[in-house]
Amino acid sequence: MSLQEELLSFASSVGDMFRRRVAKTPNSLAFLDPDRAPQGPNQWSRYTWAESRVLVDQLAAGLLARGLAREQRVGIISSTRLEWILMDLAVACAAGATTTVYPNTAAGDVDFILGDSGTCIAVVEDASQLAKVNASPFLAKTIHTIVVIDASGVELNDRVISYTQLQRLGAELLDQNPGIVDEAIATTGHETLSTLIYTSGTTGQPKGVRLNHASWIYEGAGTKHWEIIDESDLQYLWLPLSHVFGKALIACQIAYGFASAVDGRIDRIVEGLGEVKPTFMCGAPRIFEKVRAAVMTSSSGLKDHVARWAFAVGRDSRSYRLAGRPMPGFLAIKYRLADALVFSKLKARLGGRMKFMISGSAKLSAQVQEWFYSAGLLIVEGYGSTETSAIAFLNLPTEPCFGSVGRVMPGIETMIADDGEVLLRGPIITPGYHNLPDITAEAFTDGWYHTGDLGEFDARGNLTITDRKKDLFKTSGGKYVAPQKVEAAITANIPYISQAIAVGDGRKYCSALLVLDPALLRIWAEKRQLGHLSYAELSQRPEIRASIEKQMVKANSRLERWETVKRFAILDHELTVGNDGVTPNMKIRRAAVTDRYADIVDSLYDTEE
Repeated sequence: MSLQEELLSFASSVGDMFRRRVAKTPNSLAFLDPDRAPQGPNQWSRYTWAESRVLVDQLAAGLLARGLAREQRVGIISSTRLEWILMDLAVACAAGATTTVYPNTAAGDVDFILGDSGTCIAVVEDASQLAKVNASPFLAKTIHTIVVIDASGVELNDRVISYTQLQRLGAELLDQNPGIVDEAIATTGHETLSTLIYTSGTTGQPKGVRLNHASWIYEGAGTKHWEIIDESDLQYLWLPLSHVFGKALIACQIAYGFASAVDGRIDRIVEGLGEVKPTFMCGAPRIFEKVRAAVMTSSSGLKDHVARWAFAVGRDSRSYRLAGRPMPGFLAIKYRLADALVFSKLKARLGGRMKFMISGSAKLSAQVQEWFYSAGLLIVEGYGSTETSAIAFLNLPTEPCFGSVGRVMPGIETMIADDGEVLLRGPIITPGYHNLPDITAEAFTDGWYHTGDLGEFDARGNLTITDRKKDLFKTSGGKYVAPQKVEAAITANIPYISQAIAVGDGRKYCSALLVLDPALLRIWAEKRQLGHLSYAELSQRPEIRASIEKQMVKANSRLERWETVKRFAILDHELTVGNDGVTPNMKIRRAAVTDRYADIVDSLYDTEE
């Protein structure tokens, strides 16, 4: 039996995998769920795996009672919360397929995604998400049931029912037919459709990526093969579950059997970490960049001096700790002092028990990784895409290599094409795009999936992603520039920058459009008695520009000569989904942004020599 076959034999479907987990550790903690109090500390409810199964079975039976058939789509439009996970597992156990929708998706795109996917049941978080579905005359004909998680202020009827009503329907059906959910699970297998996830659409209309049960089984079994976590661990899960990374984490949790504290409220992450004290957390690069920037900008005077000294000590210690060698005596003493004065406080803000953190969904700067590691906090990077069911590569916490996304998932084939593109083949790869046979054919050659990313392997088999193939641009001097590398250098070295867009295609030099972080900009303003000014006014202050110009020198020192940013413009507003600057999963719509701000870009070259 090959390794692929062995890992796929872990379970026959997601429902089967969930059943196996419940049978193995029924009384172990599965989930922590906050009461979502608007103020004050959260009260966290605890659910074992056995208790979770009861809830999942009720929801699954409720879906069957509402007429859900095999592989029919159930759309979920909600932020990250326990109900999202339970409903997704219920869909799998009822033999349906989940269509994921970001809660910040505009009504028009909701209409397209739910319509294109053929969704017949929609699960919405609250009245605001219900309004998006109800806004579409087409969906009124195709969606026969809408389930509302938080039904406050919602008028219920035959079509619009509450989450608790669905549970009651399911409980009643289970009383009549106790084996109905098991029967539905038995109809699913590796090749049964499990999930439709629509890509971010940075360059056009979103594409529905089809992912079968085999994808999630392999994600769970493949990561467990590494044994980097155990059943005693506790995850803090805040990532969007509409994103493939969040979905993969559910599969990993079921395979490993660890518990998750589930709360997608980004503004409550710090409080939540302190309350539940997790042992690991996954996130996007920006969340780690924001933590680093907040620390770097929060101190002044003596505190700032002590912090700088501590991180210098941490930097001197990195090589010893990475190699597993003891530090020289005096350095060890200084490191213990630095930890007591500075690092312990940062660790405490993350709950005090964090073993490691995993970054995914975009490239993480090695500088950010090294900064955290100086403080004794390990961040490793993974790599994948919607088409690869998220985790295709992972830099293992036992063998950290900063700047690398690590080794390929066990049993998955990979190679680098002649042009540097990373190719993948194996069970985690999508069978294709929904209703798009031509685009599916373009993405595959002899079974190999073309990721669109450029990369290279080191001698140990660790992959480093250099950039998106389609994003590369060439200056008038003939030099190719990887914009993500430039942008990562900017955001890693200039704390106040939240977004950067490198430009320069066909130009003599690189420039950049910059967006400031509102929270950090507000802190900057308060320190200078400028708190009465608006974001737009603050962003154009000459003091801000002067500070960024000074720090851009440091960012440029991390780049090759032809990559350095010669000029920049600071936008007076953020890039949002509403202004078409970013996708619902917060990826920059590069082409849309450069087109929209073409005049500003041109102004950066009005004195080009």
